[in-house]
Amino acid sequence: MLDCAQDQKGDKVADTAEPVSYEGVPLGVPLLCSTGKQFGTLAKVLEIPSEDLFDGVIVKTHHGRRFVDRDQIAEITTEYIKCDLDDAATEQLPEPSGTAAFDDDASYGEGNSFREWVHRTFGHGGWKREG
Repeated sequence: MLDCAQDQKGDKVADTAEPVSYEGVPLGVPLLCSTGKQFGTLAKVLEIPSEDLFDGVIVKTHHGRRFVDRDQIAEITTEYIKCDLDDAATEQLPEPSGTAAFDDDASYGEGNSFREWVHRTFGHGGWKREG
């Protein structure tokens, strides 16, 4: 386990991390390369539910969303995810591919205006394409 990690500015931050399953890692934790430098934050955990398998993660970077395969992840903790990738490799991560996913917008159609009533009555429920 690391004694400390670095945030995106390169500042050292205290490490109180405990190992955790992919099912328990909180969204938004930093992803660190092998040197301990942060290259993004966790946007989504990918799994194959029918086989109960961890497949990888989608990370939000300054280049957009990127896919990190499970074989590239060395450690998952409550405070960060550490990868086996060096700085250069994190710049070359692929965009996510596969079947499109959709997120719901919990605030869709809220309110008392005519517009919100139309959204609630005839809308698509606030579903929007992920990404």
